[in-house]
Amino acid sequence: MSLPLAPALRIAGHAISSQIKGGKYPLVLMLEPLLRCNLACPGCGKIDYPDAILNRRLSVEECMAAIEESGAPAVSIAGGEPLLHRDMPKIVEGYIARKKFVILCTNALLLKKKINDYKPSSYFTWSIHLDGDKAMHDKAVDQEGTYDVALEAIHLAKSKGFRVQVNCTVFNDAKPESMAKFLDLMTSLDVEVTISPGYAYERAADQEHFLNREKTKNLFRDLLKRGAAKNAKPGEGGGKAWKFTNSPLFLDFLAGNRSYECTPWSMPLRTVFGWQKPCYLVGEGYVETFAELMEGTDWDQYGVGKYEKCSNCMVHCGFEGTAAKEGLTRPWEFIKVGMQGIRTDGPMAPDIDLSNARKAQDVHATQVEAELEKIKISDPEGYARATRAA
Repeated sequence: MSLPLAPALRIAGHAISSQIKGGKYPLVLMLEPLLRCNLACPGCGKIDYPDAILNRRLSVEECMAAIEESGAPAVSIAGGEPLLHRDMPKIVEGYIARKKFVILCTNALLLKKKINDYKPSSYFTWSIHLDGDKAMHDKAVDQEGTYDVALEAIHLAKSKGFRVQVNCTVFNDAKPESMAKFLDLMTSLDVEVTISPGYAYERAADQEHFLNREKTKNLFRDLLKRGAAKNAKPGEGGGKAWKFTNSPLFLDFLAGNRSYECTPWSMPLRTVFGWQKPCYLVGEGYVETFAELMEGTDWDQYGVGKYEKCSNCMVHCGFEGTAAKEGLTRPWEFIKVGMQGIRTDGPMAPDIDLSNARKAQDVHATQVEAELEKIKISDPEGYARATRAA
């Protein structure tokens, strides 16, 4: 990942000093200041809430408190659709003033309208949701034309001097040859890509197209061999070096060459409910403070091989922290993979045994009921309006 020098040094310094101190530490604050969205992607498990919850917003003050509590050097703002939050420009400005690196994730449907509310900065990046080429992306978000809007937004943001990256989620119907051409296009536009397999949200409308671990590894091997100059076949990706925000070690993990356990605390989530336990992907409860999250979560109960909901997870927000830790403790591995590229053939690393994972618990309904009761008490008028609208 090629960050501007100033934020790169701050992030590296934070990681090195935290690693020396030992213990668990965050690298990126995941922030969901609202859950409402202007799309209804079938693979999303974050938008099926009652209106009383979808109408909630984190305040500017709550967003600033979250970064101060966690001490993370960077923040990824997602949702929902962040550009629906009327105070988002103030939130971004507040983080930049604190010299926190800001990644503002958006489906880009509102970017043309909102872009003049933001200013280019070495501490700011637009992350535009784009799940592959036109056919793949429009299918993934279940709305035709969104790919064209996103591509136009990329050109617009770059023309105004913004740093732009793409957030690409991969499902089991992705075609490696099509993905290779998409990555070629992003490289030609000088746009980095954050790529990751999708997480199998239990509440997502589409449960058929999530990848399991074996399919993830085979898919990424097939894909990555097309972008490695030394291995690429004629006509398959052109042998171009693609530009990823991901660590080479994380990509090596996706290709089945490393066996990693996740580090869920490296990217903690602050949402409208509070701090989500245990991670960005799995909601097993919420606490009021970051300290409660770190000290009160039984981390040994979660992760691949430990908990059924984690069994197929290979998502970047769970495993990039692991890759970063290995890069710090074994820098020669980072250098080797960075120079040689990802191995796309030969035996894969042994995977974690899933047979002893504890059974998944269904806690969503209880959490929603508890949150609705809080809203009913704290904002009875808002609760009544949302209930009437529903």
